[in-house]
Parts: sequence; C-alpha cells; structure tokens
Amino acid sequence: MRDSIALLSADGSSKGSTNSELYSRHFSSTPAVPAPRVGTKKPKLTKKQLALIEKKRAERRGKNAYAQEKMTLSDAIAVLRAVEVARPHSTYEMTIRTAMSRGAPVPTGRINLPREAKPKKEARILVFAEGRQAEEARRAGAHVVGGLELVESVAAGKHNNCTTVLCTTSLIRGITSKLGRVLGPRGLMPSERRGTVTDDIEGYISRLSGTTEWRGDKSGTIRMPIAKMHFPVEDVVKNVKLFVANVKRATGNLKDGEGEADAKAEKGKSKSKSIKPVNAITRILLSSSQGPGIQIRDL
Repeated sequence: MRDSIALLSADGSSKGSTNSELYSRHFSSTPAVPAPRVGTKKPKLTKKQLALIEKKRAERRGKNAYAQEKMTLSDAIAVLRAVEVARPHSTYEMTIRTAMSRGAPVPTGRINLPREAKPKKEARILVFAEGRQAEEARRAGAHVVGGLELVESVAAGKHNNCTTVLCTTSLIRGITSKLGRVLGPRGLMPSERRGTVTDDIEGYISRLSGTTEWRGDKSGTIRMPIAKMHFPVEDVVKNVKLFVANVKRATGNLKDGEGEADAKAEKGKSKSKSIKPVNAITRILLSSSQGPGIQIRDL
C-alpha cells in the first residue's frame, strides 16, 4: 500500500485526485434526541390537600404588621385615623370573635349607639300571640301576628324576611319543638335569655324602634360598623365600649355583679356563683375600610 501511494505521488498527472480519494473522510450525523427523564411522577393532590395549601397561602398573604400586635383602644384609633387620613368618611368596624360550640345559638342582640355610623334599618317583626296580647302587638306595629297556626307557614319559609321573632310565655312550648331547628340556626328562635319570650309585647316592640340589630355569622364572629372616621375620638370610644358591653351581656360573658339580672338572680345568697359564658369571647379587633385589623387589649 505504501509503494502504491509513492508511485502515484511520483506521477504528477494523478497526484491531486488520488490524494483526495485516499485522505478524505466522510462523516454522518443524526439529530439529537433528549434522553427520557428518570424519576417518579408527582402525586395527584386531593381536594382536601389543595384546600389546605390554598388556606396556608391565604394566611401568609393576609398577615400584616399588626397581626400579632395588641394595642389599647386609643392607640388603635390613632393608627387607623393615620391610615385613613385622606378618607374622612371611612368606617370603623368592630369584629368580635367567639368560641361558639356546635349547636349553640348564633349570637345576636340589639343596641342603641350614642352616635350611629349608618342609618338604622327597619325591623320586620313576627309575633306569636293570641287574644289581647295579639291586639297589643298589632297596635304596636308588628308586621305578622298569629298563634300556633303560624308554625307551618314559618317552617315552610313564608316569613323569612322577618328580622325579629317574639313569643308569649304561653305559646313558647308549642313552637319550640317544631321551629327550634328552623329559627335556631338563624338566631331568631325566641329566648328568655335574650328577652324575646315576654308577655310585654307592646313594650318590647316600642324599644325596638330606637335600636340597631347586630348578628353573628355561623362561626360566631360578630361584625358591626361602629363609627365614622370623622367622629371625635370620644364618640368612637363611647360607641366601642357600649357595643362590647352589649355583646358580652348577650353572650353571657359578664362577671359577677356587672348586670342587674345577675344581681336579681343572686339576691338572697351569701355567695355568688360564677356565670358560665355561653360563647366565650376570644378576640376583639378594630379595623377600618382600608386599614388593618388591630387587636384591642383593654376591653
């Protein structure tokens, strides 16, 4: 092979073509193919797991500088007024969270604030009464009045637009067994503790005319617009303290000797017994339209 290469090189006529044939190399290539990934697939999350992840994300988004901060009422008002300095018509809102147990009635009540934050809404009243008491209820302005014949229509949902339900002491046993599960979850079931089981129907309705109703949600959280940002600080403080006291009274969170009802109940006893709260209050917050929710420590 070497001799033949030398001879061919000596011959000038075939030198160029022979070299190109002997020393040229041909290359071939194929397009690159990515290697398959080796690994396990991500497990498919259930709806419960996805909801838990979204809940944690929402908690992280919802955190603010005042999430764990506790302030006095006066300091919280000062912070919110600074946040809302360009919005004098913004609204203060009170949020009271209660540890409502399963099956407990929704906290509700009525209050007459010294200075209202919003116009009062007209209450629509349904009264279970008969005879003279029914006539008194109609004269006082009740919208729906009747005896036990109203039970079926109330259970069927024909009077769902009523915001207050009253009952006389003689009829309460007749409606409790049939309407307890209908009116109870909505916080409308007549109760002696809230004063909606009474024989003084006319007097109760007259008191409703100057009051505003507050009501908790299914989790026991109560929200109430308490004042406007342009109110003097003294008016805001009065509204807040009166509202918190009203909620404590309605939920059973009163210490011994703080209310007239407690004094009457304990009259004649040498030692007073502690009152077990119906719905323990876990947190009280003050917020505004654009401001954070600040936990109040001195209420």
